Amino acid sequence: MDLFFHNHIDTNNNNLVFDGEESQHLAKVLRKQTGDLVAVTDGKGLCVRVKLEYVSSRKTNGIIQETTLHPNIANQTHIAIAPTKNIVRLEWFLEKVTEIGVHRITPILCQHSERKVIKKDRLIKIIQSALKQSQKFYLPQLDDLIPFNEFVKQQEEGFIAHCNDGEKFKLADLTPSKKDNCVLIGPEGDFSKEEIAFAIKNNFKTISLGDQRLRTETAGLVACHTLSLINRKV
Repeated sequence: MDLFFHNHIDTNNNNLVFDGEESQHLAKVLRKQTGDLVAVTDGKGLCVRVKLEYVSSRKTNGIIQETTLHPNIANQTHIAIAPTKNIVRLEWFLEKVTEIGVHRITPILCQHSERKVIKKDRLIKIIQSALKQSQKFYLPQLDDLIPFNEFVKQQEEGFIAHCNDGEKFKLADLTPSKKDNCVLIGPEGDFSKEEIAFAIKNNFKTISLGDQRLRTETAGLVACHTLSLINRKV
């Protein structure tokens, strides 16, 4: 069944009105008709089955037939990543980690960052689209862009992936547990030595994502996928 997104589903009101973008998709792309059933999520675990009553590219509405609240997993994945110079690569990253199962994404501004501005509204739309495509019910949280040092100071602990020499352990060897995990992924020029030292000073452990050198967005994807596999063992 096709999955749609709605910011606010009022379970006390059986009538659900779709916004213009979703109405356009229902009417013009999927050519849904009166009486068809669709699934709608609010990105907070709630999913409802809706029977369409009126279908129009401007405004579509339906009646909620069934309500399901899906549980979230206890151990959550948080990726803090420096936005790539080529915004398309960051958009690709957001799409793929949403499909895999990330819970929070924080864009961080680093010393070697080449991109210092992001259009958050557009990125949220990409995440919503990936949520629907992958049939998931929890929308990842996308934070505002924040300076590296400020972000690190807000965390109790975490992991930092970098390409510099030094002692590291492989993220894939992490022992499964029910705790949340935060991973720092640097810009194309990698984290500076000062940033790595600052992270270590603030209880971040240095990690390796493998023997190969990865692009920023690929490293973020590998970290997310590795943690997803580890979390399945809990």
